Amino acid sequence: MNLKIIICDDEEQQSSFIKTLLNEYIKQHTHSIETIIFPSAESFLFYYAEDKSADIILLDIEMSGMNGIELARQIRESNHEIQIIFITGYMEYIAAGYDVEALHYLLKPVDSKKLFSVLDRACERLKNREKVLIFSSNGETIRLPLYEIKYIEVMRNYVTLHADNEYIIKQTLKEVESKLDHSFQRTGRSYIVNLHYVKKIGKGTITLKNNTLIPISRGYYEKLNRAMIEYF
Repeated sequence: MNLKIIICDDEEQQSSFIKTLLNEYIKQHTHSIETIIFPSAESFLFYYAEDKSADIILLDIEMSGMNGIELARQIRESNHEIQIIFITGYMEYIAAGYDVEALHYLLKPVDSKKLFSVLDRACERLKNREKVLIFSSNGETIRLPLYEIKYIEVMRNYVTLHADNEYIIKQTLKEVESKLDHSFQRTGRSYIVNLHYVKKIGKGTITLKNNTLIPISRGYYEKLNRAMIEYF
């Protein structure tokens, strides 16, 4: 797997240490890794405006100028694929990290075993993003990346895939479900949600990040909460 990993930290010593750990990670895996270091959020954004091919960003939160949370928010306005891993000395930012879909927090000083474990999770997420759903719609063959699907609903003999566009296909929900990955969870007999787009889980409904409400059938609440914790 070829990876481009960004280190964004205004402490040169910390950046060098993390790069050393990444070199150790390479020795234990078959991945090819390109590492680029940026000393500030602003310098990364200047680069990012021309090149959005980064796979993972190891992002310090407490930086002079723009902080890591604000940088992550700007990235997420247009990019939900890059894996964001925060590096911080404080636990108080965890709630904000959830808002920007951070994969994990690493507390300073960074432990190599914890870093390697998180990188393994990031790589697994990136592999999942390569998966697509192939189906026919209006006489055309569509290849829809799984990560673009926000939720799925069934009505009679038809399934609607809700992504940037809506696609109606003649399949059962069970048939579609068999082609999905673990980021998709049922909320009942009629709906499947992509946990990536879930904002909050209530007792009777799930709220997506676009404020769409999805009903939760009785008995699914605890399962969905467990899946959400495991996914993130």
